Amino acid sequence: MTENIQSPHKDPAKTMTERAKKHILILDGAMGTMIQRHKLGEKEYRGERFADWPSDLKGNNDLLVLTQPDIIREIHKEYLDAGADILCTNTFNGTSISMADYNMQDLAYEINREAAKLARQTADEYSKLTPEKPRFVAGAIGPTNRTASISPDVNNPGFRNVTFDELVEAYSEQTRGLLEGGVDALLIETVFDTLNAKAAGFAVQKVFDEDGITKPIMISGTITDLSGRNLSGQTPEAFWYSMRHLRPFSVGLNCSFGAEQLRPAVSDMSSVADCFISAYPNAGLPNEMGEYDESPEEMAPKMEAWAKDGLLNLVGGCCGTTPEHIKAISDAVSTHAPRELPDVPVKMRLSGLEPFVHG
Repeated sequence: MTENIQSPHKDPAKTMTERAKKHILILDGAMGTMIQRHKLGEKEYRGERFADWPSDLKGNNDLLVLTQPDIIREIHKEYLDAGADILCTNTFNGTSISMADYNMQDLAYEINREAAKLARQTADEYSKLTPEKPRFVAGAIGPTNRTASISPDVNNPGFRNVTFDELVEAYSEQTRGLLEGGVDALLIETVFDTLNAKAAGFAVQKVFDEDGITKPIMISGTITDLSGRNLSGQTPEAFWYSMRHLRPFSVGLNCSFGAEQLRPAVSDMSSVADCFISAYPNAGLPNEMGEYDESPEEMAPKMEAWAKDGLLNLVGGCCGTTPEHIKAISDAVSTHAPRELPDVPVKMRLSGLEPFVHG
């Protein structure tokens, strides 16, 4: 194992908190959308190192940190130029579980480490140019392509294709790679199954305990329909009660829908969470071709309304968003104060599919 890359922020939690109390922090936008602009083929995904790999590799976007690092670095720079305070690593599918689709499970650690290094180096370049606006790196931890709560076989409701322990093992490996690469925080994102997220949170804290370190934990769920629930059935408030034991730096929602449809769920969470609130919706709803049509000029005013109403501490974009979207959102929210953390009374707060508050 090589020596860990050190973040220039000696205490990321303190530095990020100080910034978030004064400004609405800007997250970057979609990585996949930007990669698609480059129209890469099988040859570009493989590079020289994996020219003879037995499996097809086109579509393995996380692999590009090894085979096309200049492209990933340039995408990071475009988002920083657009005003992003926080870069997310290109590791959404960076677990051994997801990488097994390409027979690359043994490369998971290296991919996470190198992805973090790329984002770290790029963020530090910009921080040196504008010390008054430090940039941060969040290690992206996606949901994997499996669910611990729901059977993938409609004929066998009790069947599971992954266990909690398997998820913990995969997430622990990913966390160690991200930390070695120098991230400031860990972002458990696009949570559709709360049990997967609990495995990720357990893994992150397990690594923290074993290595004697702590970093901010950021959590972002996703809802699957206009009922406002995630795939495992929880409401936003119940989801928060399931995850609040991690004492996260932020909690929020991403992906799901466009800003209009996502706002009610974010508002519900904003009223009960005593940490920072994040939101990075898609650029509208997908069209019949699966593409996202909402322009920066259409999306930014909607996000500004959220900021004006005091709902946001961190804001960015998910599927379909570009540096143009992030620039428009950054400009739109820049004159608004960040959400103030509510004083939430101490009560018994439990969660099933619905929240339960006693007292």
